Amino acid sequence: MEEVIAEPVRPGQQVSLVGMISLAGGSFLMGTDYPYGFPQDGEGPVREVVVSPFHMDACPVTNAQFEAFVRETNYSTEAERFGWSFVFWMHLPEDRFEELAKDTVAAAPWWCQVEGASWKHPEGPGSSLIGRENHPVVHVSWNDAMAFARWAGKSLPTEAQWEFAARGGLEQQLYPWGNDLTPSGRHMCNIWQGQFPNENTVEDGFSGTCPVDAFPANAFGMYSAAGNVWEWCSDWFTADALTRSGHDPAGPQAGDARVMKGGSFLCHASYCNRYRVAARTSNTPDSSTSNIGFRCAISG
Repeated sequence: MEEVIAEPVRPGQQVSLVGMISLAGGSFLMGTDYPYGFPQDGEGPVREVVVSPFHMDACPVTNAQFEAFVRETNYSTEAERFGWSFVFWMHLPEDRFEELAKDTVAAAPWWCQVEGASWKHPEGPGSSLIGRENHPVVHVSWNDAMAFARWAGKSLPTEAQWEFAARGGLEQQLYPWGNDLTPSGRHMCNIWQGQFPNENTVEDGFSGTCPVDAFPANAFGMYSAAGNVWEWCSDWFTADALTRSGHDPAGPQAGDARVMKGGSFLCHASYCNRYRVAARTSNTPDSSTSNIGFRCAISG
């Protein structure tokens, strides 16, 4: 896959900082030695990292924002060009399941290949964005996210920038708000409750995506830093933490997959315990599903 390079801001382009948080940067402890993490993901060891000042979108890019981009550029996402994307099985109408679910992933049969599923038809033909304008856009690949970022005069955050912002100034806490997942019984993010993948009790109020500001922001003003949708980062993925240390680390120069952070509405402690701040995973740059989105950043 050819790497997509972020282009510089176009001459005369006014880059809007509306909806972004300004971060002074500095040093922080990145990664985790959490015993119940995933060693193959390269979450640790904990190391000191320094990031320069930057701006970060307070929220993931919404359906309304992505629609504005498509309207101006006539952009077609990779899911639209491929003709299909992956949708979580429980979100397909029961009376149309056989019609819509053309195939499933052998290792993860809850993912259905749905023809016609895309950012504007999240569950395939017949579904729409009505009432979900302020939800994060999904079914966007890394390449799609980069195209939006270039249009906006921004980029995707590095993993270090993303984790610095998501920690909200807390040192080595599991979540953007502390170590207790539900402080005083309060749900702080949109993740799975129940027995994955067959029973979701929806105790947090949402089965799928939720509005990007449905839960409180962290101390830096960053919303949806845990759960809701996975978020693309600019880095190529590596499980070797040593290549992600130092000052403004940006990952390896090449690879097969890109970093994703934050977890999603499908994450649960019994299966995908990756809604922790230091957790990470990856996917190929052309991949899209109903639980992957993104937010943008500006360095400097």
